[in-house]
Amino acid sequence: MDKLFIIIFAISIAACKNQPSKTPTVAEEKYKKIGEVIRYDVALDSIVSINAKAEIIAEGFKWSEGSIWVEKQNMLLFSDVPSNTVYKWTEEHGAQTYLVPSGYTDTIKRGGEMGSNGLTLDNNGNLVLCQHGDRAVARMDAPLDKPVAKFVTLANKYKGKRFSSPNDVVFNREGEAFFTDPPYGLESKSDTDSKKEIKFNGVYKVKKDGKVILLTDSISRPNGIAFFPDQKKLLVASSDPQKPNWYVWDVKGDVLTHGKIFYSASAYDPKWRGLPDGLRISKKGTVFATGPGGVYIFDSTGKKLGLLKLDEPTSNCALSPDEKTLYVTNNMLVLRVKLRN
Repeated sequence: MDKLFIIIFAISIAACKNQPSKTPTVAEEKYKKIGEVIRYDVALDSIVSINAKAEIIAEGFKWSEGSIWVEKQNMLLFSDVPSNTVYKWTEEHGAQTYLVPSGYTDTIKRGGEMGSNGLTLDNNGNLVLCQHGDRAVARMDAPLDKPVAKFVTLANKYKGKRFSSPNDVVFNREGEAFFTDPPYGLESKSDTDSKKEIKFNGVYKVKKDGKVILLTDSISRPNGIAFFPDQKKLLVASSDPQKPNWYVWDVKGDVLTHGKIFYSASAYDPKWRGLPDGLRISKKGTVFATGPGGVYIFDSTGKKLGLLKLDEPTSNCALSPDEKTLYVTNNMLVLRVKLRN
């Protein structure tokens, strides 16, 4: 009996060794080759490792967006726009529901992508959301560690007319908000929607006294927005398939000047999915911008250094405080990529 027991035990141990340590998720099996880094310039070597790959850290969303890292809570926040929800991700617990509703608080049923989109923190560390359904930029009126769907509207109208669907927002050092307003949160997602009140799609500034200023109406589909480190230049993405560009301006008080194309993706492979969308700029001025085919990496002059190639359309990204990790919202997935910094 002792010999038989030893033989059975040995067979069991061998069988366990042959078992995979982890059963791949559906997403990991389907997208196990995601995240190839295409290198266009040697300067990329100091930013992203040659062997860098995208790691799936969360999955199962309808359209993940608006990611931002919150250092005090050691968590990533991101929107799932169609489900009207903000999720949080932590290393310890993975993805969990954080805030519902996030972008549409009325009781009247409606269609379209009505949840929050872009997320950021204001200069006091409060969560600020671009709310598609409520057509507003709003601040969550609750601590970050005790989220409640209670909001204070920062801006919802320009000259008495309602915004279409604020999409992305950023603050300057003076505490003023800069945001974009395309039509994607309207039920038809188009300029012909019967509920669209402003005829153009603008980029706006909210002054500290609450006054809303139109900065430009020249971009047909303004989307992602970010300042360069010195805040003297503002970068805005255009998600118009006919003009898939990133534009840069000098910031002079309440006016944008010397506007020009920072980079144009007009010659991208038509098989690549996605358009210029959300973006982040590092403390060194490196631009990580979602666009056709994945995440583009530019230097501060608009020179393309590389592309994190992704099959699914990519909406936004966020950087960890030490800027050694890039988080990417990638359709139904959320990804993590290690950087060199």
